[in-house]
Amino acid sequence: MIKARLLLLEDDPNLSESVCEYLEEHGFEVICVYDAASAEDALYEQKFDLLLLDVNIPGGDGFQLLKSSRKEGNTTPAVFITSRNAMHDVEEGFESGGDDYIRKPFALKELLLRIQTILKRNFYHNPVDLLVLGDNITYDIQNQLLSIDGVVQTLQVKEHKLLKLFIQHKNELLTHERIMEHLWDYDETPSDGSLRTYIKTLRKLIGKDRIVSHKRLGYQFR
Repeated sequence: MIKARLLLLEDDPNLSESVCEYLEEHGFEVICVYDAASAEDALYEQKFDLLLLDVNIPGGDGFQLLKSSRKEGNTTPAVFITSRNAMHDVEEGFESGGDDYIRKPFALKELLLRIQTILKRNFYHNPVDLLVLGDNITYDIQNQLLSIDGVVQTLQVKEHKLLKLFIQHKNELLTHERIMEHLWDYDETPSDGSLRTYIKTLRKLIGKDRIVSHKRLGYQFR
C-alpha cells in the first residue's frame, strides 16, 4: 500500500516525536523538520500529500513559509498547528493558504481525523475554481464538471476520481499501484482492464497526448 507522505514542521522535539510516532502507527510516512530553512529545503526537494506546519518556528514564520510556497505553485494542502489562537491568527492562517487550523494543546486523534478528512477531499488547494485543460476544455473543481465546448461530459465516478488525481499531480509519474489505491476502496477488487478503460475514455475527451503511458510503471498527465 502506498503511504501518504506528510511534512511535519514542529520545533518542539518532544511534540514532534509524539505526533510522528502516532501518525506512523496509523499508516503515514512522516518527514520531520524543525526550522524554516529545513522546511523550505524539504518542500523544494520532495513531494508531499499534506503539510503540518507550526507557526512560531526558528528562522521564520509558518504563515509566511506557506504563503511563499503557494506563490511558487505549491498546491499541497496544509494544516497549521499552533498555540496562537487569536481570531486574527486564524484568519491569517487561512489567508496564507492554509486548509485547516488546530490549536495546541490538541488530541492526537483529532489531528488524525482532520488529516484523514483533508486527504479524502479529492482536490488540493487551488486559487481558481475553473481549470482550463485545453483550448475548449474546462474542469469545474467545485461542481466536478468536465466541459468541452461548453457541453458537460458524462463520466463515471472512478473516471472523475482519476481525472482529479491526474490534475492534482500534473507532470508527475503515478504508479499503477498508487492509482489503483486511489480509485478502489478497501473492499473492492482493483482491475487493470477497468483502469485501461478509464484511461481510454479520458484520452478521448482531453486528448491522447495528455496522458502518457510509461510501460510497466504508470501514467503521467501533461
